Amino acid sequence: MSTRTSALDAVVFGVDIQSGDVRGDAPSYALAVYDGDDVARDVVSHRKLRRLIDDEEPAIIATDNMYELAADKDQLIHFLGSLPAGTKLVQVTGAEQPEPLSRVAKRHGIPYGKDPMQEAEAAARLAAHNVGHEVSAFTDTTEVKVSRGRSTGKGGWSEDRYTRRIHGAVKRRAREVESELETATLEYDREIREAYGGYANAVFTVEARPGDIPVSRSRSGDVRVEIDRKRRDGIEFRPLAKRRDHVVVGIDPGTTTAVAIVGLEGEVLDVWSSRTSDTAAVIEWIVERGRPIIVAADVTPMPETVEKFRRSFDAAGWTPGSDLPVDEKQHRTRDHPYDDDHQRDALAAALYAVDAHADQFDRIADKLPPGIDRGEVTARVVAGEESVEAVLAELTDDDEADEESTEHEPRELTEEEQRIKDLNRQVERLQSHVETLEERLEQKDERIDELETELSAARREERKEVRRDREVSRLERKTTRLERERDEAREEVEALENKVDRMKALWKLDHSNFSDVSAEKEGLVPVKVVEKFTKGAIREADDQYGIAPGDVVYLRDASGAGRSTAELLAGFEPRVIIKDGGLSEVADEILFDNEIPVGPAGDVAMQEVDELAVAREEDIEAVIDDWHDRARERRRDRKAAMVDQLISEHRAGNNEV
Repeated sequence: MSTRTSALDAVVFGVDIQSGDVRGDAPSYALAVYDGDDVARDVVSHRKLRRLIDDEEPAIIATDNMYELAADKDQLIHFLGSLPAGTKLVQVTGAEQPEPLSRVAKRHGIPYGKDPMQEAEAAARLAAHNVGHEVSAFTDTTEVKVSRGRSTGKGGWSEDRYTRRIHGAVKRRAREVESELETATLEYDREIREAYGGYANAVFTVEARPGDIPVSRSRSGDVRVEIDRKRRDGIEFRPLAKRRDHVVVGIDPGTTTAVAIVGLEGEVLDVWSSRTSDTAAVIEWIVERGRPIIVAADVTPMPETVEKFRRSFDAAGWTPGSDLPVDEKQHRTRDHPYDDDHQRDALAAALYAVDAHADQFDRIADKLPPGIDRGEVTARVVAGEESVEAVLAELTDDDEADEESTEHEPRELTEEEQRIKDLNRQVERLQSHVETLEERLEQKDERIDELETELSAARREERKEVRRDREVSRLERKTTRLERERDEAREEVEALENKVDRMKALWKLDHSNFSDVSAEKEGLVPVKVVEKFTKGAIREADDQYGIAPGDVVYLRDASGAGRSTAELLAGFEPRVIIKDGGLSEVADEILFDNEIPVGPAGDVAMQEVDELAVAREEDIEAVIDDWHDRARERRRDRKAAMVDQLISEHRAGNNEV
């Protein structure tokens, strides 16, 4: 039975340089597109090749030399980072020290020719048969960053409001992204940098590949979403097909299931973790990579989930004397790469299990004669609890029959001889039964071949449907993004229209076609109305039509203001304040100290137009002049009071002497 699994779940692109050089200008490529049955051939430019990869999203891009697609390591990493989520780059000639493509093709029975198109087709067929190594520069951890889409400089009407709007939009989009990650049950860490009015940015570190994350790159108005996979320290090569040798398996169960595969010599073969895979998927992943002798856990007693895996493989179990501490697991796995804590725990369990059986493995190896499969003997001794001698005797049995007796005179068989005769008859019956079972097995194999042919056809149809569904999903995401951009644009237009309306009202006050006022424009001045002498009312008036230095401000209700409210209004530096009602003493002092004239509204004839009002310039000037007169009296009174106080303090000092 073949232990190789199929790599062909979608089309494979075979690529080879047709002319030019990737380090020069405009290289062309021979492209062979293989779908498992047919091969489509074409010669394309580097730009068209990249466009075809983005549009078709092949399962594999196969080449005999990865540096035919990139000039150096940095360009290769950039190329890998730009590939679609489900696309692998495979070098079919090996890892760090590749072989000639002709030798690899000959070894696997793949047609080969020196023409670039023939080499591209050979590479595609080899990759489709799981030959070669996947070239990887990224882990399965992805960083999703939500940040500002534009600078927080001058916003057009108010820098503070502009900045607050941008940070608020980043916060809303960050919450949407977090909700989508929660809905997809993805494991993630969140880091937020808060700012005025919301978030400056939010970074989500997600334990998944970009293709498994329901968020896409986007930039719309105030917000930008970037998606980047976490890079490895260098380039890594992973074989597509792995020999199914006897191995030790470490398993860490839970919401995220992690599995580690370790050879009998302690070499780490593979590690993997998933939150979405069921038991069947985990078993299939293990079977593709080896035949478990031992299934290990990092805690004791063995969890029920791990025990189920052990029974399914009929393997021996291993657990530590007590739960392994985190620092010991970190120390034992320090020389081996892993992506998360779950993979670390599974890897530590497998490595400690190998350590515990190392002496037993060595004793078994010392007893084996040349030509005997060490893994098979070790499996039967460790998992089957047989002796090495018994296993060797069975494996080396040459089926020689015992010599038959040549005695001419019949004699009565001994009890042992009769037992042997009965056993021989039993063996004959069993052999006959085995032959019958083998015939049935052949029939089942033929049926399996028929079903595999039907399955291949069904998979091709399914791939077509998957590609259609993927395209539909992409268009739906694009539609959602465009609708969001449309809604944001509408909100911005509405805000701008409100601003224009307010500007029109102000424009009417400054131009001669202001027909709503009964008097002539000559001698009129606009008045900004503030309903109450409170911070909220002042800010609301500023938001509606703006309060600028030199404006005339009308307080409908001047009572109740404190120091901070008076200081807020004084900060706008109005020309004069006319009021209804009395000011508090502290507010009156603040405005007087800032030399802002204040007068009663009853002395000014005003006419209101919507939220604004107009008054005669001569009335305003009269109020200002009156205030200046009162201010001079008030300053004189203050000085007189200060002189009286100094005299009193001086007299009091003399009396004490």
